[in-house]
Amino acid sequence: MTGPSDSTGPFDKLVGDARAEFDHAESKPLREAWLGLDLPAIRTDLVQRLRAAGIEEAEIETRHLLTHVLAPATLGQALANPALVSWQRIAHLADLAWARLTRKPLSQVLGSQPFWTLDLQVTGDVLTPRADTETLVEAVLKARPDGALDVLDLGTGSGAILLALLSERPDWRGVGVDLSPAALDVARRNGEACGLTGRAQFAEGRWGGGLADQGFDIVVSNPPYIVSEVMKTLDPEVRDFEPALALDGGAGGLDAYREILADLMRLLRPGGLFACEIGYDQGEAVSALARETGLDGVSVMADLAGQDRVVIGYNS
Repeated sequence: MTGPSDSTGPFDKLVGDARAEFDHAESKPLREAWLGLDLPAIRTDLVQRLRAAGIEEAEIETRHLLTHVLAPATLGQALANPALVSWQRIAHLADLAWARLTRKPLSQVLGSQPFWTLDLQVTGDVLTPRADTETLVEAVLKARPDGALDVLDLGTGSGAILLALLSERPDWRGVGVDLSPAALDVARRNGEACGLTGRAQFAEGRWGGGLADQGFDIVVSNPPYIVSEVMKTLDPEVRDFEPALALDGGAGGLDAYREILADLMRLLRPGGLFACEIGYDQGEAVSALARETGLDGVSVMADLAGQDRVVIGYNS
């Protein structure tokens, strides 16, 4: 005969499942530390933990994490109304924060990163789009204010550069090439999310090697340009979580530029524009390579911090 204490109702199962999930979560230490704390106290604790982990913008990142978890409610609304803060949301916050404390990039933790006017999906298979790269987008748009043009993005990664350009120029079409099939999957999803699948195509290949019969009015690239020996000195977010394929530029940091430029004039139509991102100390070297290739009007553009960031030239 079964007594009342032996029965398990729906509520008991719910509690049991929640306890099991709590006990097996990697973020269990954070969940335990936050038990009984209100949102302001959790917020303060998270800032301190991020700072202790070596994350300089701990307060800003805490705000981003909270905003992500609390949506569609705002942080202000949640602080004013504790009823908006469920244990499920706090558990989710603990999971995300635990990943960030390992120095996993915030973009990968949240799954997206703003770039230009877009919100792009980010995974460990692509570089996180950076504000510095917007200098390249701005330079190309300024140099080509009108016309129906074809764009080639070599080493497209998340598709950030190509999609930003097409979002500003409705008459442009483009192709993004990458050696990584996983990166191309991310780029395609970003193209769909941005409503640009009709004008953006993505293809697997090593730079322009597989584009024998195609010509383009604009060729852009943010190739790997970090000196191999410097790779081990990078911040953990970059060194341990972003693809080395998109970072390591060889012994002198210029390997990718040499390969791209060696094939450029076959791909770039007469009158066409070439623009690439560079490291802060590579302006002179990459400009020389561009001139040797036959480009005219080669110049270097600085980013908002005043660092050399883009080399631009023309096939005149």
